Amino acid sequence: MFEKKKSNYLEGLRNGDRETIQVIYTIVFPKVRDFVFKNKGKHHDAEEIFHNALFQLTVRLKISEIEIESSFEAYLFTMCRNLWRKELNFRKKWVRKDELTTLKSEEYNHSDAIIDQERWELFEEKLRLLSPNCKKLLKAYFKKVPYDTIVKQFKYNSENVAFQRIFKCKKQLADLIKKDGNYEKLKG
Repeated sequence: MFEKKKSNYLEGLRNGDRETIQVIYTIVFPKVRDFVFKNKGKHHDAEEIFHNALFQLTVRLKISEIEIESSFEAYLFTMCRNLWRKELNFRKKWVRKDELTTLKSEEYNHSDAIIDQERWELFEEKLRLLSPNCKKLLKAYFKKVPYDTIVKQFKYNSENVAFQRIFKCKKQLADLIKKDGNYEKLKG
């Protein structure tokens, strides 16, 4: 039952197969729940995020084919992680007078979340095309590793050299993204 292939999961979601959905839930939800718990969430938050991700993935599957480079579990977990981070950012905007107002838009726009996921996938796809050194450097940069640490880790002569190298890698990544045929569709 747990040995389903990536294509079987996708086909099961596309067709609404309950057994496949249950297997996905059994395998992936505990990881999502743990991530949400570690990042200021509760059980119902994890369930909502997980269900939103499954819904968005199902909608995308019914519209077009999806090519998943990683494992299905990693792909779905990343979708959930991105949705939870977006939710946390949304909640931060509603903090007033030390009180957290959990106002949520009644019309949660799933199409926006789908587009965000497609943007993320385009970004990851193009990041994989960079040199190994650029990938490592940008991953450190995106994790907000301090420049002095980057200098030591990559054995650069100065922070200025690290800054220049990061700038060049970011430019290469941006150029790859802009050359992709989906860029115009996703940029707005």
